[in-house]
Amino acid sequence: MKQFGLIDIGSNTIRLVIFHYHSDTGLKEIRNIKAPARLAQYVDDDSYMSQEGIDHLVEILTSYDKVARDAGVTDMYPIATAAIRSSKNLDDIIMQVKTALDMDIVVITGEEEAYYGYNAVAHTISNVDAVTVDIGGSSCEITLFENKELINSISLPFGVVTLQEMFFKDKDHNDKSAIKTCTAYIKEKIHSVRWIAKQGIPVIAIGGSARNIARIHQSMTNYPIAGVHGYTLTKDNLVDVIELLMKTDDDELDNIDGLSKERTDIILPSALVFKTLYEFVDAEMFKFSRQGLREGYAINIIKKDYPQAFKRFNIFDDTLHQVANDFKIKASEGLKRRELASKVYQELYIQGVLNVTKQDKRLMKNAAYLFNLGEFIDKDAASQHTYYILSNSNINGLTHKDRVRLALLASYKNKSLLKFFADETGWFTDDELDVILPLGSILKFANALDISNTGIVKDLRLEVDGDDAVLTVFHDGDPVSEAYQTNRQKKHIERILDKDIEIVFEDISTQL
Repeated sequence: MKQFGLIDIGSNTIRLVIFHYHSDTGLKEIRNIKAPARLAQYVDDDSYMSQEGIDHLVEILTSYDKVARDAGVTDMYPIATAAIRSSKNLDDIIMQVKTALDMDIVVITGEEEAYYGYNAVAHTISNVDAVTVDIGGSSCEITLFENKELINSISLPFGVVTLQEMFFKDKDHNDKSAIKTCTAYIKEKIHSVRWIAKQGIPVIAIGGSARNIARIHQSMTNYPIAGVHGYTLTKDNLVDVIELLMKTDDDELDNIDGLSKERTDIILPSALVFKTLYEFVDAEMFKFSRQGLREGYAINIIKKDYPQAFKRFNIFDDTLHQVANDFKIKASEGLKRRELASKVYQELYIQGVLNVTKQDKRLMKNAAYLFNLGEFIDKDAASQHTYYILSNSNINGLTHKDRVRLALLASYKNKSLLKFFADETGWFTDDELDVILPLGSILKFANALDISNTGIVKDLRLEVDGDDAVLTVFHDGDPVSEAYQTNRQKKHIERILDKDIEIVFEDISTQL
């Protein structure tokens, strides 16, 4: 177990995050506090940060230091990016903070900033090839990774605050002349990064401006589930957001759902950066990552003590167990459900009544592990809680659609409730639901096969002869509960077979 505080001193905002890591539950945010500092505005034309800016910085850090101490945090990692990095009086800034708080600020380079963003994305999003972009207040970090390996990175000398100062100062946020000159400047800078040209891979955006763009679009489309991590946009979607921002008057920007009040004057420049990058990369999609610099830095801290922590491939494997542990699902129970679900599926496959893709089968097995996790909250509403929790949680390694698919399977109770949940998103065709329904039925029945959580069922054999079907359940132990529940739930398997089924329990304890 490890707990520590990380202060991200950015050019636009300063944020304190208290992290808690445990191998069973992964990396968690215990507290997340931000202040819109706009430090970049305190840096003059000669690249000196004013005393007013330094005092503002010390004031915020003093507040954060107290919050961390009150929370019992002793290990603190204050890191600073472009606004302080580019200040000629950098040493004076660091010394004043040290004198006031006995706090040692670590100033990271642009290349390090880019790396930490990549590091977070590589460990939390399943894409193996991508371009990442993290636009802050004073700099813009871009990386290219292939097969999860960092290939190249760069830190460009502009950010949303500096773009606003350069092109929109004393002008409306949607001034056409400012937009034209700003776009030309952005193109010149981004087009100089030749190694991302025409890559034809996803662009993954990091940071507060990116999250705001995602939330605005989710609001525009009445997006049915929560979370921006893994959310994707097409180029047309991005253009729709830009057009909304351009046609909205300055005094109406606060009314745009999803847009933070402190970003109203800088959101359009960030959107222009994203659009320009999308076009130059010829991206196949534009995806958002909730994890960025802070998480990438935190991962490095944790891996010093826990070298095996975090995976870049098969990310969901770790996430699955972390979610299960959050809801007190014992590994032995989850693994047994997974085993039994696989056995039921295999028997149906042998009979030629069910055959799904490897991806669907893998998702079914994962759903078996998490089946009815909502019982942790309320047994009577376990299905409803399970669906809501899984569909609305940021789950690393899954697309949003697969997240909902997992939720539909893990919450399966009956056909009517499945349809009710599926209708909330409207994302699934009848053909897709025709796959989810029998897999959910298998999970419901597999759960009944180990309803006592004693693991007494060892094997299954399904025999079909004309209209007759017999499922033999081989067990080692008293199957009173399992016999009762499987006969109650056998209708789910009968629907797949389209015939009645007899369940026979055979004791194999003497054979073992």
